[in-house]
Amino acid sequence: MYLLTISRRIALAVALAFFSLAGSTLRAQSQTQTQSDMPDAPAPVDQQPTAADNPSTVPQSKTQHDQAAEDLKKEEKQRILGIVPDFNMMDNAHAPPLSPKQKFHLFWKSSTDPYAFFVAGFVAGYGQANNSNPGYGQGAEGYFKRFGAAYADSFDGNLWGNAILPVWWHEDPRYFRKGTGSVGSRMAHAALSTIWSRRDNGTWGPNYANVMGNMIGGAISNVYYPASDRGPELVFGNALTVTAEGAIGAQLVEFWPDIVRHYQNKKNKQASAQSMPADSASQK
Repeated sequence: MYLLTISRRIALAVALAFFSLAGSTLRAQSQTQTQSDMPDAPAPVDQQPTAADNPSTVPQSKTQHDQAAEDLKKEEKQRILGIVPDFNMMDNAHAPPLSPKQKFHLFWKSSTDPYAFFVAGFVAGYGQANNSNPGYGQGAEGYFKRFGAAYADSFDGNLWGNAILPVWWHEDPRYFRKGTGSVGSRMAHAALSTIWSRRDNGTWGPNYANVMGNMIGGAISNVYYPASDRGPELVFGNALTVTAEGAIGAQLVEFWPDIVRHYQNKKNKQASAQSMPADSASQK
């Protein structure tokens, strides 16, 4: 569990670095909003297509399971910086719940992503350099023991916190992004996501799965960690630490789309400004 804490701290550092940009991003966006952002007016009732006019133009209703499967495919393409998986982020607060099979699929997708192995390797190297968990020793054997422990920590926590317990307690393992409102309200929403989650029936309540998943993962780690690093203090201490770090890391998930949108708009404006002189010269 200690190695997992190190990896979360690395993620936390990245989160804080990017979160510092969120305030200016939101302010810039609020200043550039125009009436062009308003949706088009709906067509009059007598002009809207009907099934009698053209049945092929009327969309067929989808089941909740089909819609959840479609959402899941989109989520599997989400990444921060094009590298870090963001498979658990959902923008639609009214999205249909995942089936038990879909929850396990989401867990498996994130646990077997190449990035998970990269992080485990990085954490193992960091632990080796600092001789953390000295019972593992040094050399290749020590490194691979640390690598296995780091990956097992991540896998176990993900299995229990995002699959088994959410299925059992009917909780949704995804992070539902707020996306609107003041910066403070969105920060609070992100921070509370580790202890407050959406249920499969659409209501909200305590996030038992995440908290207990962290504790179960810590308990399982006592099986393969050196004897000197085992004990109840390690289990509960690291569970609380990981839960708190997850609350801060969720800030990055909440504000990352805003940061990307801000810099994309800035890039588009710069491209437009550069093209204007060329267009003016061609007209002379």
